[in-house]
Amino acid sequence: MNSISSHGGFSSIIRLNIGGKKFCTTVDTLTHREPDSMLAAMFSGRHTLSHESDKGYVFVDRDGKHFRHILNWLRDGAVPMLKDSEYLELLREAEYYQLLGLIDGIKTALSKKKEEEELGTELTRIDIIKCIQSERVRFRGVNLSGLDLSKLDLSYVDFGYACLKNVFFSRANLHCAKFKDVDAEASIFHNATLRKMRIYWSQPSWSFISRCQSSKCKLTRFGVPSLEGTTDDVTYMGFLALLQSLVDIVFLATDACLVDCSFCGADLRSAHLQTADLTNANLEGANLEGANLKGAKLTNANLKGANLQRAYLRHVNLRETQLEGAKLDGANLLGTIR
Repeated sequence: MNSISSHGGFSSIIRLNIGGKKFCTTVDTLTHREPDSMLAAMFSGRHTLSHESDKGYVFVDRDGKHFRHILNWLRDGAVPMLKDSEYLELLREAEYYQLLGLIDGIKTALSKKKEEEELGTELTRIDIIKCIQSERVRFRGVNLSGLDLSKLDLSYVDFGYACLKNVFFSRANLHCAKFKDVDAEASIFHNATLRKMRIYWSQPSWSFISRCQSSKCKLTRFGVPSLEGTTDDVTYMGFLALLQSLVDIVFLATDACLVDCSFCGADLRSAHLQTADLTNANLEGANLEGANLKGAKLTNANLKGANLQRAYLRHVNLRETQLEGAKLDGANLLGTIR
């Protein structure tokens, strides 16, 4: 048997014949990522392996069709994009070689594809990239649920009436984008740019509101959205899933249901949160300077280290609110229960 020990800092070359398909790799590749796998055990040096005469290949009686995907997984941990039938074939091979990480990755990929099919998404990320090359882009009424639109320039795009469930908008540019009457349940806008984004709902948006009230979306490190010019016909209760990294205008969430939401480090200066339900909300380190919290429910809310200077806290029950390190200079505390 040829030596498979490392020499001079480089792993020995291993030649494999998998069902007639030949591959070259290294001991390190076969043993490092999945040390408890069959392949790692085979090339650990503990076992004697038979080689093809004069060629030096180790023969394994398995289908070699997908073995390149297995090698790529062992090299860089990447799960390939395949058809469902091919995923199932690769899954059988991964189970044979006892590659637990790859097995989990394949099952996750299959589950995600199933979710996307159930959401009925009508376009792909590639389709979106092609569309936004145009000057005026509209996705009005389109189902984009489940898409990864992170880091794209979606400025001035009209998403009116679109279904945007579980869309990943992280770090996207949504400057002046329009989100009239969208359903954005559980979408993520972490560090997105949403300056002057137009968001408003007409009165009948109750189905969206009820879903939002239980979604427990995390809205971290965002500023404040604009609702200027829309207050006559706006219902903004229960708006949980659509705002992160918003800048420079007024956050209007009067009567909102924000139970269990996370606003850690959020910029909510001058926010309108009158009578909002912030039970169990996490506002640690948030900037609420000048915010209107009159009558808000803050039961078990975390306001540790929050800036509440000049905030309007009349008739708020703070007995079960965590206020360690919070700044209350100049806050209106008339009628507050402490």
